[in-house]
Amino acid sequence: MKRILMIAAAGLVLAACARTPEPVEWTVTETALPAGPGALAPNLYATADGGVLLSWLEPVDSGGHALRFARRAADGTWSEPRTIAAGDDWFVNWADFPALVELTDGTLVAHWLQKSGAATYAYDVMVVHSQDGGASWSEPFRPHEDGTQTEHGFVSLLPLPDGAAQVVWLDGRQTQGGGHSAHHHGASDSSGPMTLRTRRLGPGGVWGEEELLDLSVCDCCQTAAVHTARGVTVAYRGRTGDEIRDIWLTSQRDGAWTLPRMLADEGWHLTGCPVNGPMLATNGEIVSAAWFTAAGEAPRVYAAFSGDGGDTFGEPLLVDAGAPLGRVATVMLDDGTALVSWLAAVADGDAEIRIRRVGESADPAFVVARSAAARGSGFPRLARAGDAVLVAWTEPGSPGGLRGALIRPSGR
Repeated sequence: MKRILMIAAAGLVLAACARTPEPVEWTVTETALPAGPGALAPNLYATADGGVLLSWLEPVDSGGHALRFARRAADGTWSEPRTIAAGDDWFVNWADFPALVELTDGTLVAHWLQKSGAATYAYDVMVVHSQDGGASWSEPFRPHEDGTQTEHGFVSLLPLPDGAAQVVWLDGRQTQGGGHSAHHHGASDSSGPMTLRTRRLGPGGVWGEEELLDLSVCDCCQTAAVHTARGVTVAYRGRTGDEIRDIWLTSQRDGAWTLPRMLADEGWHLTGCPVNGPMLATNGEIVSAAWFTAAGEAPRVYAAFSGDGGDTFGEPLLVDAGAPLGRVATVMLDDGTALVSWLAAVADGDAEIRIRRVGESADPAFVVARSAAARGSGFPRLARAGDAVLVAWTEPGSPGGLRGALIRPSGR
């Protein structure tokens, strides 16, 4: 299916890079993805050569799931799918899902989640790497070495220019197995906060030391991380003692991590986890952030831009066009604007995957595909694919599977 949509580019991203791109026509074309029946939890990573890595979970006949991947070359052809690992004791979840990235030397790094105990949220992060394109993989390694049967997940894998990777995750070692219990931002006692931690995977598979980034964060929201010339910036949903769950940032500058700071002071008071984290993307020193909030009981999707590598962000721009469910993604375009996607509720319990091009102002939103509002539809993902943007999402049902679409300027 192919549709043509007129997206009128408007305004500028930041005063420092002011220009008005010409209006373009965008074509949305459905495309087949190389995953099998019942596949779920797609994730995308744009490679330096214009290709894309697609990873996903797929049920196996013997029980359990396999983490598989395929590579889309710059010419649009897909490699044969390969299996990274498989197991019948994995934590398979609609919101906390595996990832695969490629480092500067071609090393592949992947992670999945594996049960560590009987409790619902007792699971570990398992990281592997491959130096032969995915033909063979290292032994799994837990970046967290606390040994507690608690929640460890919502991972960001971030390649670094020196051939290393930054691994960021939510860490429940202080929750004492109590699940998503109440805890407080800045708590230092045994009250049970979920924490945000990171560890560097150096070239050749050499691990650095664990580092604590935030003492109390929301229990089950995705993290995001980008690298610019200034260093790494991580975004996540915080959690204060008053149950305010806004988006926070921390950055690595001159070898040290900054104190956490708010991206936007919205004051979203919530006593449960919204299962909606932020997303980041970068183009040079420009960083785009996208996130969902329901502060004041008014669901919204926002975007904001930084022109200084993530140190400061401008005023948030409203992105959604009504009834957003969240589940955002974002990619930067060459002209300094960004595409932001989200899920929006429509009639009969369905949902639409919507996308909007944003800069200093937002262009009209358009629909990529009909989806489902249910958790089984997961989180749609975006990645640059040469002159196009690839969208991947889960089609729930029986047998279900993955669906994809390409979005590109018409005539390319």
